[in-house]
Amino acid sequence: MRAAAAEFERRTGIEVRIQAYTPDDAYSIKVQSSAMTVDLPDVFEVHSDGEDFVYGAAGMVEDLRGRTPASWNAAARPLRHGYRVTATDRERLDDPRLERGLTGDLRDRELVREALRGVEALVRLAAIPQPDPEDPAGQFTANCRTAYLALDEAGRAGVRRAVAASSIGALGLAWSAHPRSPRYVPVDESHATLAEDPYGLSKLVLEQVAEGTHRRWGTDTVCLRFPFTGTGPRLTRQLAAVHTDPGPHASDLWGWLDTRDAAAAVRAALAAETHGSHVLYVAAPDTSSDIPTAELLTRYHPTAEVTAPLSRFAGLYDTSRCARLLGFSPAHRRRTADAGTEDTR
Repeated sequence: MRAAAAEFERRTGIEVRIQAYTPDDAYSIKVQSSAMTVDLPDVFEVHSDGEDFVYGAAGMVEDLRGRTPASWNAAARPLRHGYRVTATDRERLDDPRLERGLTGDLRDRELVREALRGVEALVRLAAIPQPDPEDPAGQFTANCRTAYLALDEAGRAGVRRAVAASSIGALGLAWSAHPRSPRYVPVDESHATLAEDPYGLSKLVLEQVAEGTHRRWGTDTVCLRFPFTGTGPRLTRQLAAVHTDPGPHASDLWGWLDTRDAAAAVRAALAAETHGSHVLYVAAPDTSSDIPTAELLTRYHPTAEVTAPLSRFAGLYDTSRCARLLGFSPAHRRRTADAGTEDTR
């Protein structure tokens, strides 16, 4: 796109600005969300791939310096409160508030090992965040390798808890090559995966590695399945897109999460006294659509069995397990009140 824009400018003298939002650019918001977390752990691991995707620990540090919207003013709290932060990035980190800043590729075992030295907790957001049609095997390999290295080395280092950003992509609807519907709604963690794409499969591997890390090393792990995540103008754009045409968003069941709730979920996962390995859905209690949920299901997912009463705009992810295990429920919703349950058929 940039090459085409440059060629167009060369021929016509007209400048064209290119700004791209990836199908899962919620990933970059996850980075910023974790920068907001009051209980930021000693290691904050981020992996980015490609020159057009530059969020890493460097991006986190920029957030901590206050270069964020007003709604993200909590970003600086972790460092203000004396947390010892080790950050890793492909770019050099120069911030005196960091305990350590490491530069390199998180597919490098020695870098990961050094980053985890002496820490108590890990928040892992490493992934190539959307399908790569040019090299799907490379994407899958990179995502799986960074997952294994981070979690296995955390276990070896005696890290007590690891929180990882998984995705609703693990369900298998979002990136499917063929339109698919869930077998039932609301979707919970027991729903069988339908994943076939490299990104969704890599998230499943992440979750399995987390479980294996607990079995082998005793590290407590929590994998949070995030949907689209945003706030402010970013969320406004998403809601406008869904309003214009809800069809393309049927594959993510119109799920969404406010950035502040994503940060709070990470904080809750770090602080929870639950043990073991857990996979949890975290999503707002309502959908991103202005169309009633019953109508959305009839129109786009008519074969899905409705297993629980649904309010007028009810979200289609069951987050009760997150509430039960972490004591956390998203505080932000699109509507202050929702009508009573409807007949969904």
